[in-house]
Amino acid sequence: MKRRDFVKNIGLASLSAPFVVNNISFQAIQKKLFDIPKCSDDHVLVIVRLNGGNDGLNTVFPIDQYDHLLIQRPNILIPENQIIPATSELGFHPVMTGIGNLFNNGKTTVVQNVGYPQQNRSHFRSMDIWTSGSLEPSETKGWLGRNFDEQYPNFPADYPNNQYPDPFAISMGNSISATCQGIMSNFSSLVSNPSNTVNLNQNQSLNDGTYYGCNIEFVSILIEQTNLYGAQINSAYNAGSSLSSLYYQNNDPQQDFKSQLAKEMHYVAQMISGGLQTKVFILNINGFDTHGGQVDAIDFSIGEHPELIKNVSDAIEAFQDDIEQLGLDHRVLGMTFSEFGRQIASNDSMGTDHGEAAPLFLFGSCLSNQIIGPNPIIENQITNQKAVDMQIDFRDVYASVLKDWFGIASNDIDVIFDNHAVTYYNLIQGCGLENDTIEENNMDINIYPNPTTDNCIVKFKCKNEFINISIINSQGRLIDTFCNKELAQGIHEINCKLKNINAGFYMIKIQHSLGSESKPLQIIK
Repeated sequence: MKRRDFVKNIGLASLSAPFVVNNISFQAIQKKLFDIPKCSDDHVLVIVRLNGGNDGLNTVFPIDQYDHLLIQRPNILIPENQIIPATSELGFHPVMTGIGNLFNNGKTTVVQNVGYPQQNRSHFRSMDIWTSGSLEPSETKGWLGRNFDEQYPNFPADYPNNQYPDPFAISMGNSISATCQGIMSNFSSLVSNPSNTVNLNQNQSLNDGTYYGCNIEFVSILIEQTNLYGAQINSAYNAGSSLSSLYYQNNDPQQDFKSQLAKEMHYVAQMISGGLQTKVFILNINGFDTHGGQVDAIDFSIGEHPELIKNVSDAIEAFQDDIEQLGLDHRVLGMTFSEFGRQIASNDSMGTDHGEAAPLFLFGSCLSNQIIGPNPIIENQITNQKAVDMQIDFRDVYASVLKDWFGIASNDIDVIFDNHAVTYYNLIQGCGLENDTIEENNMDINIYPNPTTDNCIVKFKCKNEFINISIINSQGRLIDTFCNKELAQGIHEINCKLKNINAGFYMIKIQHSLGSESKPLQIIK
């Protein structure tokens, strides 16, 4: 029996030993990770999951709609003068000084109103969607796992090896992330403390050709891989260093870490500095399901939710400070996500209930934009259980990271996000792909007036190429097409008639020879 058949027969497609883990003698595999350009071979992605559904409106504030927020959230909203201004229209919670500092230095990007079409407000289903990168209930593989599977169809057999001695991904903490789940096994190793990795006992039984023997053989492969990876992780951590004092209470390394997240971010920085070639690190912070008592009854700027976002903000600032001091910041990109946001109106328990879209953060030294997407619209009167509308599909953020940071070809990305027409956002500037590896196409897109009523002008520049301009609604559906033809090199203005389109939030999507770009549009009636 083949190992693949074994997995299918016993329903262990998600089986993965807890990879926490010197001599490596497996045959080297010649494929390169992600099949990417050489300049991106050493890029690292750090993902921080805010588990429970983060209240985006108590994290990033649309200052221009504060009056309406006060109507909807009278029992939890902080005073306007406490908000840390990022722009004249947007600001951060006062406990998020770390994110505020990074933003002012161009090292944080805010992506607003991120979610998925036809939002399911269930924790379990929503997290399945975010980790799989798919709306299909039958999808059991993670969005990164699908990509790994394409490059390494034999995994976990033949790994580690001389060319790839380190785990492809690491999940920090006590549970392994489904983000890197592949067909046969999870590509992510589980690490709680890299200085104290576990050595699992090897099973001495042989495969005698029976069903039991085949099962034992597969498990033995996972155990051996666990131990080999554990040794690599431990060696890298011991060889590495950490230089930032910001992880610790009162910024004093002699004191405790500010939070568990800060400790795990410290671990990640030290493993990277020690030479570990892992491409993806996934961290988790719990507690964001704040149905009640999310703020203090007297001082709304403190309490359960402010403490959580302070921990996230402080840990990210410390990590960024650390990798900069270590000279690694040009290699590392970070991203946060949560399975959904919260409803616009607070409830009577000084909390918020399950919602839909929410902002996420990118952090690092190689970001091109600081704010992507417009502020959410907060009405003075809302329907019951109204949430922030999705304007940016989370799969487009994932796809943009894969394309810009890891240099994955758009046709390969289309396979990863099957049944979704990807819209790319320009996320990376500098530190990334060489100009002769991935061709740039700056179209200088401008849409005006915006908001608008009956029409708008889409102004852009292009090469001699075929251009398609369309309008997409918040559910990802094509509403109308305004241009679908070959255009000469130069600056063009396309008049888009919107009279028969309902009020709401839309995306103007421009498809060109190198991919596609999108800009938000609000139609009012």
